[in-house]
Amino acid sequence: MVLVNSAEFATHQDKYFNLALDQQVFVKKGDHTFVVTKAEEKKLRKPDANFYRAISMEELRESAHECIRKLYAGK
Repeated sequence: MVLVNSAEFATHQDKYFNLALDQQVFVKKGDHTFVVTKAEEKKLRKPDANFYRAISMEELRESAHECIRKLYAGK
């Protein structure tokens, strides 16, 4: 783990990006702290079959309205 301020990070970006390959680099800017880490390829997945089965919000809304209509139709 390495903690640097934003000016140091900006001046030596290559150094800290190389360090981020093996460990977390924390960059402090004012009251905020940012974490620089290497992204794992397995976390960046491509859309799968479930993604292509997804419905739009409009389809979801209409389906919900249909279910509600059926629930209250007999009353």
